[in-house]
Amino acid sequence: MNRPRLALLNCADDPEPPRRNFRRELSADLVEFTVAGGEFPDDPDVDGVVVTGSPASVYWDEPWIGKTALWVREAIEDGLPTLGVCFGHQLVAMALGGEVVDMGEYELGYRQIHHDGDPLFDGIDDPFLAFETHSDIVAELPPGATSIAENDYGVQAFRTERAAGVQFHPEYDRATAERVTKRKELPQERIESILKDITDATVARAAPAALVFENFIEEFVGSDTA
Repeated sequence: MNRPRLALLNCADDPEPPRRNFRRELSADLVEFTVAGGEFPDDPDVDGVVVTGSPASVYWDEPWIGKTALWVREAIEDGLPTLGVCFGHQLVAMALGGEVVDMGEYELGYRQIHHDGDPLFDGIDDPFLAFETHSDIVAELPPGATSIAENDYGVQAFRTERAAGVQFHPEYDRATAERVTKRKELPQERIESILKDITDATVARAAPAALVFENFIEEFVGSDTA
């Protein structure tokens, strides 16, 4: 299989951490678009799309969010394999007709997740560990979508024929997990407790979650780049 060329829709307010993390974890040539800054693909020559996380909520009334959702929906309808991560997971769900809501609490830190054995999770134990940082959730899946991973908070991954989303962050390294945790407006006692759990050992236990990137390329993109 040739090395795929993927559009990276960078939705973060600070694009550098996602840029670094996704370039490290994705075995692909990435063409980046900082959509939160107003940079959108025109007619990119790519094999697939990856949508990053963001501190924004997909239901905010901001022009770049609506424009990104429309672009993603049209890309999927045109047959481009698409993977969303955290905010990206929620945006893909919303773009395809699902519902995203504020869940009234914050899931933060390394959490256990159960998957159903879908090929997106090949090589990943059930349950598995991954870093979570979100207060919104996909409350209703898009038509035709299937939940393929869940935990106590709800849907943690879904898929359709050409798209998938994961609520957790397979791309996070230790520095990113620590930085994101310190930025949260939560009780200091809770922040300190989560920071204590961000150790080299915990990060190593969560590392297999990054196989979703390899599996996405093989399962969704592979037939287009072989």
